Amino acid sequence: MNVGIIGIGGVGGYFGGKIAKELNEREDMNIYFAARGLHLQAIKKNGLLLDTDDGTYVSVPTEITDDISQLPELDICLICVKSYDLQNVLEQLKPKIKRDTIILPLLNGVDIYDRVRSVICDGAVFPACVYVGTHIEKPGKVVQRGGACIIHFGVDPGKEAVTNWLPDLLDQAGICYNMTSNPFCEIWSKYMFIASFGLVCACYNKTIGEVMQSNELADYVIKIMSEIFAISKKAGIDLPADIVKKSFAKGGGFPFDTKTSFQRDYENRDKPDERDLFGETLLRLGKKYNEDTSTVKMIYDMINNDKEN
Repeated sequence: MNVGIIGIGGVGGYFGGKIAKELNEREDMNIYFAARGLHLQAIKKNGLLLDTDDGTYVSVPTEITDDISQLPELDICLICVKSYDLQNVLEQLKPKIKRDTIILPLLNGVDIYDRVRSVICDGAVFPACVYVGTHIEKPGKVVQRGGACIIHFGVDPGKEAVTNWLPDLLDQAGICYNMTSNPFCEIWSKYMFIASFGLVCACYNKTIGEVMQSNELADYVIKIMSEIFAISKKAGIDLPADIVKKSFAKGGGFPFDTKTSFQRDYENRDKPDERDLFGETLLRLGKKYNEDTSTVKMIYDMINNDKEN
């Protein structure tokens, strides 16, 4: 079996590292990493150092490359790149996907399944989201601290015949997962939190604690969550009626000085960020379903104007 982990950042490094550690010695298993730059060079030389709450160990894949065209056809593919790299990665992956390849996209976003399917028609795309606290500490080293370390996913309709491959792989690698009949509730619930706090924290350069402490900024977060909730109802997603209240309250479970992932990326002016995943996607969906997204637009316009200056 050929397993590809596309993107060895925090998410791909954690889950790919666990898969490689537990399964790479099996004769019937080949684990391929796709990475780039100094991170790739360090892993190629010394393996991937994975520092987790459960211990520290080195994982060595069968092969690591920055050229997806060099990979064989894949049986299981975890896509763990940022949204701004997704289109390019999908175009490169397309020839490596067979009719029964399982594709597990571990990206933030409510429209990732559709983005994948707009490029790749073959394979089984399992809608998913992930909760894990990870980051690249230095080239060749991924650190995990906190987070539930769990993947929520559902089966691609009509592709049930290949479903068992993925749970079997995750079980053998010791990865926690929740296979659900309605993955989009989990996906939208997570998105509501990260999109609203992400946009406001980045726009005003405030931590999650500072946003919650400010009546004005907290109100912006709640308004964005409410706009997302209204869109989700039109999209047929059955979220709980109290999801906005519960989602906002989650912010209190983070250390006061926590920055969102989007905020950290946004602070690096020389690199791309995922503003499109949050702002542009919500504006597009709001227009599609004729729902108000005025708060999203206000914050998103401020972010775009700030970056331009």
